[in-house]
Amino acid sequence: MTLPAHEVLSTFAVLKPDLTVRTVEVTPSLYRDLDADHSGFRNHVLISAHEFSADWATWERHPAGDELVMLLSGEAELIVKTESGQESVVLGASGSYIVIPRNTWHTARVAQFARMLFLTPGEGTENVEHPCDEAG
Repeated sequence: MTLPAHEVLSTFAVLKPDLTVRTVEVTPSLYRDLDADHSGFRNHVLISAHEFSADWATWERHPAGDELVMLLSGEAELIVKTESGQESVVLGASGSYIVIPRNTWHTARVAQFARMLFLTPGEGTENVEHPCDEAG
């Protein structure tokens, strides 16, 4: 048996409820297709990577579970909305990561470049320009 190698920026992985993995090519319709192919992503985790050369344009939260965000290269500052305001965590070394609690609004600032790996419980993910725009 020959097992193929994949590049996480162009081929994401879906961890299914039975703990098997399905690889998916990154396409413009990826997120819509994932919802359609995986029951709205219920009980699934997306393993993905993205490169950033600017701050995130939106905030997001994941009501289905905690998200792990790991820095692969570069530097990023993760901003997390808490009951007492905002907390900032700088990921400055390859392999450093943050666990963002379920249902917590977060965004990132990127000074020059960052490549990050995400383990995301995708069901019900929300994106807004600013979390004050939405209740909760």
